[in-house]
Amino acid sequence: MFFNDIHIRIRFLFLSVICILVIIILRVFYIQVFQYDKLSNLAESLWSRKLPIGADRGEILDRNGKVLATNLTTTSLVVIPNQIKDKEDTALKLSKILNTSYDDMLVHVSKKTSIERVHPEGRQLAYEVAKQIDELNIDGVYLVKESKRYYPYGSLLSHVLGYVGIDNQGLSGLELTYNSYLTGIDGAIKYFSDGKGNRLQLSEIYEKPQNGINLQLTIDLDIQQSIERELDNVMSKYSPEHAMILAMNPQNGEIYAMASRPNFDPNNYQNYDTETINRNLPIWMTYEPGSTFKIMTLASTVEEKTTNLFEDHFYDSGSIHVDGSTIHCWKSGGHKDQSFLQVVENSCNPGFVVLGQKLGKEKLMQYINNFGFGKKTGIDLNGESNGILFKTSNMGAVELATTSFGQGISVTPIQQVTAVSAAINGGFLYQPYLVKEMLEPETNSIIKTTEKVMKKKVISEESSKLVRYALESVVANGSGRNAYIENYRVGGKTGTAQKVADGHYMSGNYILSFMGFMPADNPQIVVYVAVDHPVGVVQYGGTVAAPIAKNVLESVINVLNIKPSKDGMEKEYNWLDQKYVLLPDVTNKSVEEAKKILKGFKIEYAGEGDKVIYQSPEAKTYVKDNAVVKLMLG
Repeated sequence: MFFNDIHIRIRFLFLSVICILVIIILRVFYIQVFQYDKLSNLAESLWSRKLPIGADRGEILDRNGKVLATNLTTTSLVVIPNQIKDKEDTALKLSKILNTSYDDMLVHVSKKTSIERVHPEGRQLAYEVAKQIDELNIDGVYLVKESKRYYPYGSLLSHVLGYVGIDNQGLSGLELTYNSYLTGIDGAIKYFSDGKGNRLQLSEIYEKPQNGINLQLTIDLDIQQSIERELDNVMSKYSPEHAMILAMNPQNGEIYAMASRPNFDPNNYQNYDTETINRNLPIWMTYEPGSTFKIMTLASTVEEKTTNLFEDHFYDSGSIHVDGSTIHCWKSGGHKDQSFLQVVENSCNPGFVVLGQKLGKEKLMQYINNFGFGKKTGIDLNGESNGILFKTSNMGAVELATTSFGQGISVTPIQQVTAVSAAINGGFLYQPYLVKEMLEPETNSIIKTTEKVMKKKVISEESSKLVRYALESVVANGSGRNAYIENYRVGGKTGTAQKVADGHYMSGNYILSFMGFMPADNPQIVVYVAVDHPVGVVQYGGTVAAPIAKNVLESVINVLNIKPSKDGMEKEYNWLDQKYVLLPDVTNKSVEEAKKILKGFKIEYAGEGDKVIYQSPEAKTYVKDNAVVKLMLG
């Protein structure tokens, strides 16, 4: 009996040992197979250290590949406190080189941490400073690569590009909007140390940084430089409070150029106040648009066919009475009898009041909303404003009248440009955008392409064609004459908007603007110019803003390869204008015949013979009166 008891116990003990061994084996197997990576990483973290290598931020390029934002390679200081033997001496030497507090530096080198980044005084060091630190040759003091954002064109396109902070974090503009794409993944040099932090003589491991994605914009650097020059001239000549120019492709919503004043240099953004660096006026500023808004009333009228521009007439006495209020025309005494096409040419407020009355408030507001006013356009930038419109239910006769000529409402420049683009491109309202493509940083291959977004069909192609005709007539025969370009078809509309302060209109303080496009028969570019309270000049959009728009449009002729046209409207000259005349064709004529035909021109000859075989400029183009004409004889 006793023997059997012992036998059972031995068997039980044996089975228990076997079970324990099986459990241990299974546990070891689980740890080795399933938890190996986790435990290995935990173990490695105890004796491995990483010196960071900063990744480059993605570059920003214009539509032709010209670099607008890139990176400079700099060095930054990191310390490994456990490797520093004489902390006081190290802190003293580093504080002298960096021109900073000894106590602050002592805190850095004494911290109970594996790696300490010396921030901000040790970031993005100048070459001379980094060289002095390197020559110290102190254990535990390291210089690591870091990337610094650099804008090669300085203040050009500053509000659109934005700027980045010391940690390469986008803080405004495209740098902020696309920060997650532009930001790369930092690399490191991994080395090994013992429990006390002393470096072990083991091979280092290099972890390559991954650079951020490059952005290719819709911006054209040549057009951008053109509008920047014009804005600099405006500030110098008129000393306005603000000024801005915006250029867009009306056929798809691509922004060609955008700038405003005041601006800033993103390389040195710390030297500017927050208002200057954060307010991108073309998308942020809201104000009464004035007469450029009349394009919306015109387009709505044409689409609804409430008025025939050519056959219907309006007598302008100089003012119109609406519900007890008197609305004046800008021209004292009025324009008298005129067709409604002439109402548009002359920018006659009373005439536009009648157009608004014929539409009615419901229809007018319906079109204004359809054209995108009162809400953000959706452009890929932060800080866009909505603007302010009347609620249709709150509009009375006076509000309808003032809205019809752009007073009493508030809009942004980007809203106006997108709306006018829809009015002249066949009726398609496109969402404006700045980023054309995203590019892989190593191969520059396309990762993503932005497709145009058509938000709404607002008016018909037939109506749009008539709007283009009317606005070309404004430039040829009306208030936009100063934007006329001989041999090219330009359409546009001037604007003179009185500013509001504390609920009252300011005396003698206006925003002068011009909305222009070309070619008028097939628009490839829309340009909007606005100058806020210019000093020492007659306060009219046609006087100040139209010539600026003309300069911009002339500069883009070669950039966009816009061809001359002989089908445009001939300008109606007045005594102040530089007169242009149509050059006759004298090829295949004799010299004597050519002299008679070109009477009034200066003639220069080349070659020999009595017959004209070539002339410059080309025949049937507009040239300045008394211009030089070169004739090749043969």
